[in-house]
Amino acid sequence: MKGLFKSKPRTPVDMVRQTRDLLIYADRSPDSRESKREEKMAELCKNIRELKSILYGNSESEPVSEACAQLTQEFFRENTLRLLITCLPKLNLEARKDATQVVANLQRQQVHSRLIASDYLEANLDLMDILIAGYENTDMALHYGAMLRECIRHQTVARHVLESEHMKKFYDYIQLPNFDIAADAAATFKELLTRHKSTVAEFLSKNYDWFFAEYNSKLLESTNYITRRQAIKLLGDILLDRSNSAVMTRYVSSRDNLRILMNLLRESSKSIQLEAFHVFKLFAANQNKPPDIVSILVANKSKLLRLFADFKTDKADEQFEADKAQVVKEIAAL
Repeated sequence: MKGLFKSKPRTPVDMVRQTRDLLIYADRSPDSRESKREEKMAELCKNIRELKSILYGNSESEPVSEACAQLTQEFFRENTLRLLITCLPKLNLEARKDATQVVANLQRQQVHSRLIASDYLEANLDLMDILIAGYENTDMALHYGAMLRECIRHQTVARHVLESEHMKKFYDYIQLPNFDIAADAAATFKELLTRHKSTVAEFLSKNYDWFFAEYNSKLLESTNYITRRQAIKLLGDILLDRSNSAVMTRYVSSRDNLRILMNLLRESSKSIQLEAFHVFKLFAANQNKPPDIVSILVANKSKLLRLFADFKTDKADEQFEADKAQVVKEIAAL
């Protein structure tokens, strides 16, 4: 007789619905019956783990695309994503990790060849406020940071973050004393400024003045070696990207920017010197140098030529040698 009453296996849709109910329960004020609450929270954590194994597969089986599509559709049909993000602090560490992976995977799941996560987030952009503010909470920062980077894969979401007041906060987050959180914030900042080329070019053109004023003073002139090294590397990536050519032309016409770059060229760190060279060569190669840029280069001509005479990379690098020869030629001719 026992076999007749076996419970039916839960479908992905059932699982999302049950998870949603448990998240609504978790979101409410703590239950007075503590044992009941513990039981429900344990069930919630188990459910999140099962959702993860449907999306990623497990040691025995690969993910099934039909099950993933059903799960994704149900997840975004109502506010399960919002509930999962807001309830994250109430979960234990393992469940937080699982939830982070679930949110990350859902950003890439296509249903009828559409990324429905993008449509959902476009209608719920305030969720980015919660994720970004996560950098101010030591326990949440790395989970929310990882979710945030997956969400800004969608261009509309990235544009919203770039145009928000939050961009200014990244300058502080990158310099937080907790190394792991600072590094995570730097990774998100880099992603925002390099992934969606046309959106980034538009943002930098519109916000040039405050963005580079902060970038120079807080990052390139930071007292922290790691901050300076990451910032000069990212600056090179931004300015050497063809889509930012108008911004690059403006950047290399500023004497303040040149002064900062020349200081970075004199750093004892080889890697900072090398990254600074990749930006400095843009000043040298500019065929329409403003008079004040020319006068600074002329005043420092002998120092610069001496510096470049001893300037080498650790590995043989033909491109670097060719760039260096060109820079030396430009400066010698001034």
